[in-house]
Amino acid sequence: MRVVGLTGGIGSGKSTVAAILRALGAVVIDADVLAREAVAPGSPGLAEVVARFGPDILDPDGALDRRALGRHVFKDAAARADLNAIVHPRVGQLAAERIQAARDAGAPLVVYDVPLLYESGLEAGFEAVIVVYVDEATQR
Repeated sequence: MRVVGLTGGIGSGKSTVAAILRALGAVVIDADVLAREAVAPGSPGLAEVVARFGPDILDPDGALDRRALGRHVFKDAAARADLNAIVHPRVGQLAAERIQAARDAGAPLVVYDVPLLYESGLEAGFEAVIVVYVDEATQR
């Protein structure tokens, strides 16, 4: 089984490329979906984020209020590093589990869609990396 990374800027067409690869039989794993799962209501990840940033980051239903969390992390590099230290290992573990499940199911190709693949230093973990790029005029 081959495992390839998929990355590119906002509005570059990553989702379109992922959809095409999925239609051709690839298993596509989306890091953004895994990140939401890592801090889903009732998860250990959410409990740790709340312990670090306080209960004001929860909405009335107990789910993560991303805007409230953003107020803590967007202008504070140390807080952002703390958040990443909580979430990124969980995302990595979830990805490893999904990749193993695809391997066990006999999938020929897994595509791991990671918007900040190079910035996160993950490129060495793939047989190949697909970088989706479009110029600003084409970007939507």
